[in-house]
Amino acid sequence: MLAPAKPTNEQERVHALHALNILDTQPEERFDRLTRLAKRLFDVPIALVSLVDSNRQWFKSCQGLATTETSRDVSFCAHAILSDQILMIPDASSDERFHDNPLVTGEPRIRFYAGCPLKVGDGNNVGTLCLLDTRPRMLDAEERSLLRDLASMAEREIAALQLASIDELTQLSNRRGFQALAEHALSMCKRMGAPASLLFFDLDRFKAINDTFGHAEGDRALLTFAQVLRKVLREMDIIGRMGGDEFVALLLGSNAAASDAVITRLDEALAQANARLQGRYTIDYSVGRIEYDPAHHDTVKRLLADADGAMYARKRAARRA
Repeated sequence: MLAPAKPTNEQERVHALHALNILDTQPEERFDRLTRLAKRLFDVPIALVSLVDSNRQWFKSCQGLATTETSRDVSFCAHAILSDQILMIPDASSDERFHDNPLVTGEPRIRFYAGCPLKVGDGNNVGTLCLLDTRPRMLDAEERSLLRDLASMAEREIAALQLASIDELTQLSNRRGFQALAEHALSMCKRMGAPASLLFFDLDRFKAINDTFGHAEGDRALLTFAQVLRKVLREMDIIGRMGGDEFVALLLGSNAAASDAVITRLDEALAQANARLQGRYTIDYSVGRIEYDPAHHDTVKRLLADADGAMYARKRAARRA
Protein backbone atom coordinates (compact mmCIF):
# COMPACT_ATOMS: atom_id res chain seq x y z
CA MET A 1 0.00 0.00 0.00
CA LEU A 2 1.25 3.47 -0.84
CA ALA A 3 0.27 6.16 1.64
CA PRO A 4 -0.98 9.35 -0.02
CA ALA A 5 1.43 12.27 -0.37
CA LYS A 6 0.59 15.69 1.05
CA PRO A 7 -0.37 18.48 -1.38
CA THR A 8 2.18 21.27 -1.75
CA ASN A 9 -0.36 23.71 -0.29
CA GLU A 10 -1.28 21.43 2.62
CA GLN A 11 -1.17 24.08 5.34
CA GLU A 12 -3.33 26.48 3.33
CA ARG A 13 -5.65 23.63 2.33
CA VAL A 14 -6.26 22.46 5.90
CA HIS A 15 -6.71 26.07 7.01
CA ALA A 16 -9.39 26.53 4.35
CA LEU A 17 -11.13 23.30 5.40
CA HIS A 18 -11.20 24.23 9.07
CA ALA A 19 -12.49 27.70 8.24
CA LEU A 20 -15.63 26.10 6.84
CA ASN A 21 -16.58 24.91 10.34
CA ILE A 22 -18.04 21.80 8.72
CA LEU A 23 -16.04 18.97 10.27
CA ASP A 24 -17.93 16.80 12.78
CA THR A 25 -21.23 18.55 12.07
CA GLN A 26 -24.57 16.80 11.72
CA PRO A 27 -25.76 15.34 8.39
CA GLU A 28 -27.50 17.84 6.11
CA GLU A 29 -30.12 17.17 3.47
CA ARG A 30 -28.32 19.39 0.94
CA PHE A 31 -25.37 16.93 0.87
CA ASP A 32 -27.33 13.73 1.51
CA ARG A 33 -29.51 14.53 -1.50
CA LEU A 34 -26.41 14.52 -3.72
CA THR A 35 -25.00 11.24 -2.42
CA ARG A 36 -28.39 9.53 -2.70
CA LEU A 37 -28.60 10.77 -6.28
CA ALA A 38 -25.05 9.63 -7.05
CA LYS A 39 -25.72 6.19 -5.60
CA ARG A 40 -28.81 5.77 -7.76
CA LEU A 41 -27.44 7.28 -10.98
CA PHE A 42 -24.24 5.23 -10.95
CA ASP A 43 -25.74 2.07 -9.41
CA VAL A 44 -23.08 1.88 -6.69
CA PRO A 45 -23.54 0.67 -3.10
CA ILE A 46 -21.57 3.57 -1.59
CA ALA A 47 -21.44 7.32 -2.33
CA LEU A 48 -19.72 9.88 -0.12
CA VAL A 49 -18.92 13.54 0.38
CA SER A 50 -15.51 13.04 1.95
CA LEU A 51 -13.40 15.80 3.52
CA VAL A 52 -9.68 15.19 4.02
CA ASP A 53 -8.44 16.61 7.33
CA SER A 54 -4.83 16.62 8.60
CA ASN A 55 -4.84 12.98 9.72
CA ARG A 56 -8.24 11.60 8.72
CA GLN A 57 -10.97 11.66 6.13
CA TRP A 58 -14.40 12.54 7.49
CA PHE A 59 -17.69 11.99 5.69
CA LYS A 60 -20.09 14.91 5.61
CA SER A 61 -22.52 12.65 3.76
CA CYS A 62 -22.34 8.88 3.66
CA GLN A 63 -24.63 6.50 1.79
CA GLY A 64 -23.85 2.80 2.21
CA LEU A 65 -21.24 2.91 5.00
CA ALA A 66 -21.77 2.70 8.75
CA THR A 67 -18.60 4.62 9.67
CA THR A 68 -18.18 8.40 9.55
CA GLU A 69 -14.39 8.59 9.13
CA THR A 70 -11.19 6.64 8.42
CA SER A 71 -7.52 7.44 8.88
CA ARG A 72 -5.95 9.49 6.11
CA ASP A 73 -3.22 6.97 5.36
CA VAL A 74 -5.76 4.45 4.01
CA SER A 75 -7.91 7.07 2.31
CA PHE A 76 -8.51 6.86 -1.44
CA CYS A 77 -9.73 10.46 -1.37
CA ALA A 78 -6.39 11.66 0.04
CA HIS A 79 -4.90 10.49 -3.27
CA ALA A 80 -7.70 12.10 -5.26
CA ILE A 81 -7.11 15.62 -3.85
CA LEU A 82 -3.57 15.63 -5.27
CA SER A 83 -5.02 16.35 -8.71
CA ASP A 84 -7.81 18.43 -10.17
CA GLN A 85 -8.98 15.50 -12.29
CA ILE A 86 -11.25 12.59 -11.37
CA LEU A 87 -9.26 9.75 -9.82
CA MET A 88 -10.66 6.46 -11.10
CA ILE A 89 -9.49 3.06 -9.84
CA PRO A 90 -11.12 0.32 -11.97
CA ASP A 91 -9.93 -2.52 -9.70
CA ALA A 92 -8.19 -1.62 -6.45
CA SER A 93 -7.11 -5.23 -5.86
CA SER A 94 -4.73 -4.98 -8.82
CA ASP A 95 -3.53 -1.41 -8.17
CA GLU A 96 -0.16 -1.18 -6.41
CA ARG A 97 -1.33 1.80 -4.37
CA PHE A 98 -4.32 -0.01 -2.90
CA HIS A 99 -4.13 -3.79 -3.35
CA ASP A 100 -3.23 -4.40 0.32
CA ASN A 101 -5.22 -1.47 1.72
CA PRO A 102 -7.37 -2.69 4.65
CA LEU A 103 -10.45 -1.16 2.97
CA VAL A 104 -9.73 -3.46 0.02
CA THR A 105 -8.66 -6.63 1.83
CA GLY A 106 -11.38 -6.17 4.47
CA GLU A 107 -14.74 -4.46 4.69
CA PRO A 108 -16.14 -2.77 2.68
CA ARG A 109 -13.90 -4.66 0.16
CA ILE A 110 -13.52 -1.78 -2.27
CA ARG A 111 -12.76 -2.66 -5.86
CA PHE A 112 -13.93 0.35 -7.86
CA TYR A 113 -13.33 3.98 -6.81
CA ALA A 114 -14.03 7.27 -8.58
CA GLY A 115 -13.53 10.56 -6.77
CA CYS A 116 -13.91 14.10 -8.08
CA PRO A 117 -12.04 16.75 -6.05
CA LEU A 118 -14.05 19.46 -4.29
CA LYS A 119 -12.53 22.95 -4.36
CA VAL A 120 -13.05 25.93 -2.07
CA GLY A 121 -11.68 29.45 -1.93
CA ASP A 122 -8.62 29.98 -4.11
CA GLY A 123 -8.64 26.43 -5.42
CA ASN A 124 -7.90 24.29 -2.37
CA ASN A 125 -9.03 20.68 -2.75
CA VAL A 126 -10.66 19.89 0.58
CA GLY A 127 -12.22 16.55 -0.31
CA THR A 128 -14.18 14.65 -2.94
CA LEU A 129 -17.54 13.49 -4.08
CA CYS A 130 -16.77 9.82 -4.58
CA LEU A 131 -18.29 6.52 -5.67
CA LEU A 132 -17.32 3.08 -4.33
CA ASP A 133 -18.25 -0.37 -5.57
CA THR A 134 -17.42 -3.91 -4.52
CA ARG A 135 -16.99 -4.99 -8.13
CA PRO A 136 -14.49 -3.77 -10.75
CA ARG A 137 -15.88 -1.32 -13.30
CA MET A 138 -15.17 1.82 -15.33
CA LEU A 139 -16.86 5.16 -15.98
CA ASP A 140 -17.25 6.27 -19.56
CA ALA A 141 -16.83 9.90 -20.65
CA GLU A 142 -20.50 10.74 -20.14
CA GLU A 143 -20.50 9.24 -16.64
CA ARG A 144 -17.35 11.15 -15.70
CA SER A 145 -19.02 14.36 -16.89
CA LEU A 146 -22.03 13.55 -14.73
CA LEU A 147 -19.82 12.97 -11.70
CA ARG A 148 -18.18 16.37 -12.26
CA ASP A 149 -21.64 17.98 -12.40
CA LEU A 150 -22.60 16.43 -9.06
CA ALA A 151 -19.27 17.53 -7.57
CA SER A 152 -19.92 21.09 -8.77
CA MET A 153 -23.24 21.00 -6.95
CA ALA A 154 -21.46 19.87 -3.78
CA GLU A 155 -18.93 22.69 -4.21
CA ARG A 156 -21.76 25.22 -4.41
CA GLU A 157 -23.21 23.90 -1.17
CA ILE A 158 -19.79 24.14 0.48
CA ALA A 159 -19.39 27.69 -0.87
CA ALA A 160 -22.66 28.61 0.84
CA LEU A 161 -21.17 27.38 4.13
CA GLN A 162 -17.98 29.33 3.44
CA LEU A 163 -19.93 32.56 3.01
CA ALA A 164 -21.27 32.03 6.52
CA SER A 165 -17.67 31.92 7.86
CA ILE A 166 -16.06 34.83 5.99
CA ASP A 167 -16.48 38.57 6.56
CA GLU A 168 -17.72 39.95 3.25
CA LEU A 169 -15.88 43.30 3.45
CA THR A 170 -12.41 42.25 4.60
CA GLN A 171 -12.42 38.58 3.53
CA LEU A 172 -11.07 37.70 6.96
CA SER A 173 -12.76 35.03 9.04
CA ASN A 174 -15.87 36.31 10.77
CA ARG A 175 -16.64 35.45 14.40
CA ARG A 176 -18.01 32.02 13.49
CA GLY A 177 -15.11 31.18 11.19
CA PHE A 178 -12.47 32.47 13.61
CA GLN A 179 -13.83 30.45 16.51
CA ALA A 180 -13.81 27.29 14.42
CA LEU A 181 -10.20 27.81 13.31
CA ALA A 182 -9.07 28.81 16.78
CA GLU A 183 -10.63 25.73 18.39
CA HIS A 184 -8.56 23.47 16.10
CA ALA A 185 -5.39 25.53 16.59
CA LEU A 186 -5.61 25.70 20.38
CA SER A 187 -6.31 21.98 20.57
CA MET A 188 -3.05 21.44 18.69
CA CYS A 189 -1.18 23.87 20.98
CA LYS A 190 -2.51 22.04 24.04
CA ARG A 191 -1.39 18.64 22.72
CA MET A 192 2.07 19.92 21.80
CA GLY A 193 2.54 22.18 24.82
CA ALA A 194 3.09 25.13 22.47
CA PRO A 195 2.38 28.75 23.46
CA ALA A 196 -0.14 31.04 21.82
CA SER A 197 -1.28 34.62 22.32
CA LEU A 198 -4.50 36.38 21.40
CA LEU A 199 -4.59 40.03 20.36
CA PHE A 200 -7.97 41.79 20.51
CA PHE A 201 -8.11 45.08 18.56
CA ASP A 202 -10.66 47.90 18.70
CA LEU A 203 -10.23 50.83 16.31
CA ASP A 204 -10.13 54.17 18.14
CA ARG A 205 -12.42 57.01 17.07
CA PHE A 206 -13.82 54.92 14.24
CA LYS A 207 -17.30 56.44 14.63
CA ALA A 208 -15.81 59.85 13.86
CA ILE A 209 -14.49 58.54 10.52
CA ASN A 210 -17.96 57.32 9.60
CA ASP A 211 -19.65 60.51 10.77
CA THR A 212 -17.19 62.86 9.05
CA PHE A 213 -16.33 61.05 5.83
CA GLY A 214 -19.23 58.63 5.37
CA HIS A 215 -19.64 54.88 5.66
CA ALA A 216 -17.83 54.14 2.40
CA GLU A 217 -14.69 55.74 3.82
CA GLY A 218 -15.25 53.87 7.07
CA ASP A 219 -15.31 50.63 5.10
CA ARG A 220 -12.03 51.62 3.44
CA ALA A 221 -10.48 52.21 6.86
CA LEU A 222 -11.59 48.76 8.04
CA LEU A 223 -10.22 47.19 4.87
CA THR A 224 -6.92 49.03 5.27
CA PHE A 225 -6.52 47.77 8.84
CA ALA A 226 -7.33 44.22 7.72
CA GLN A 227 -4.71 44.46 4.96
CA VAL A 228 -2.10 45.71 7.44
CA LEU A 229 -2.86 42.76 9.74
CA ARG A 230 -2.40 40.36 6.83
CA LYS A 231 0.90 42.02 5.90
CA VAL A 232 2.34 41.86 9.41
CA LEU A 233 1.15 38.46 10.60
CA ARG A 234 2.38 35.06 9.46
CA GLU A 235 0.39 32.60 7.36
CA MET A 236 0.05 30.28 10.35
CA ASP A 237 -1.59 33.01 12.48
CA ILE A 238 -5.38 33.26 12.50
CA ILE A 239 -7.01 36.66 11.89
CA GLY A 240 -10.67 37.51 12.25
CA ARG A 241 -13.10 40.40 12.25
CA MET A 242 -15.44 40.04 15.19
CA GLY A 243 -17.85 42.63 13.81
CA GLY A 244 -17.94 46.43 13.63
CA ASP A 245 -14.45 47.78 14.29
CA GLU A 246 -13.18 44.82 16.34
CA PHE A 247 -10.49 42.45 15.05
CA VAL A 248 -8.60 39.54 16.61
CA ALA A 249 -5.39 37.69 15.85
CA LEU A 250 -4.36 34.34 17.34
CA LEU A 251 -0.56 34.10 17.25
CA LEU A 252 0.46 30.46 17.30
CA GLY A 253 3.76 29.54 18.95
CA SER A 254 4.10 33.09 20.29
CA ASN A 255 4.79 34.21 23.83
CA ALA A 256 4.48 37.73 25.29
CA ALA A 257 7.78 38.94 23.81
CA ALA A 258 6.90 37.65 20.34
CA SER A 259 3.45 39.26 20.42
CA ASP A 260 5.00 42.56 21.53
CA ALA A 261 7.25 42.38 18.47
CA VAL A 262 4.17 41.81 16.29
CA ILE A 263 2.53 44.93 17.74
CA THR A 264 5.68 46.94 17.00
CA ARG A 265 5.65 45.79 13.36
CA LEU A 266 1.93 46.53 13.17
CA ASP A 267 2.49 50.09 14.39
CA GLU A 268 5.19 50.63 11.75
CA ALA A 269 3.02 49.25 8.93
CA LEU A 270 -0.02 51.22 10.10
CA ALA A 271 2.04 54.42 10.20
CA GLN A 272 2.87 53.88 6.52
CA ALA A 273 -0.81 53.31 5.72
CA ASN A 274 -1.78 56.46 7.65
CA ALA A 275 0.81 58.49 5.75
CA ARG A 276 -1.00 57.64 2.52
CA LEU A 277 -4.18 59.16 3.98
CA GLN A 278 -2.42 62.57 3.91
CA GLY A 279 -3.79 63.71 7.24
CA ARG A 280 -7.50 63.36 6.48
CA TYR A 281 -7.79 61.03 9.48
CA THR A 282 -5.69 58.46 11.34
CA ILE A 283 -6.39 54.78 11.82
CA ASP A 284 -5.43 53.89 15.37
CA TYR A 285 -6.35 51.11 17.77
CA SER A 286 -6.41 49.83 21.31
CA VAL A 287 -5.27 46.25 21.85
CA GLY A 288 -5.61 43.69 24.60
CA ARG A 289 -3.18 40.78 24.75
CA ILE A 290 -3.75 37.49 26.55
CA GLU A 291 -1.45 34.48 26.62
CA TYR A 292 -3.20 31.17 26.15
CA ASP A 293 -3.46 29.16 29.38
CA PRO A 294 -4.87 25.66 28.72
CA ALA A 295 -5.85 25.29 32.37
CA HIS A 296 -7.97 28.46 32.30
CA HIS A 297 -8.97 28.93 28.66
CA ASP A 298 -11.01 25.77 28.15
CA THR A 299 -12.90 27.44 25.28
CA VAL A 300 -12.09 30.02 22.63
CA LYS A 301 -14.93 32.15 24.00
CA ARG A 302 -13.21 32.41 27.37
CA LEU A 303 -9.92 33.40 25.72
CA LEU A 304 -11.75 36.03 23.65
CA ALA A 305 -13.53 37.38 26.74
CA ASP A 306 -10.24 37.78 28.61
CA ALA A 307 -8.57 39.54 25.66
CA ASP A 308 -11.62 41.76 25.19
CA GLY A 309 -11.45 42.73 28.86
CA ALA A 310 -7.74 43.51 28.57
CA MET A 311 -8.40 45.69 25.53
CA TYR A 312 -11.08 47.75 27.26
CA ALA A 313 -8.89 48.14 30.33
CA ARG A 314 -6.21 49.67 28.11
CA LYS A 315 -8.75 51.91 26.40
CA ARG A 316 -10.01 53.21 29.75
CA ALA A 317 -6.44 53.78 30.99
CA ALA A 318 -5.64 55.78 27.83
CA ARG A 319 -8.68 58.01 28.38
CA ARG A 320 -7.62 58.77 31.93
CA ALA A 321 -4.05 59.56 30.86
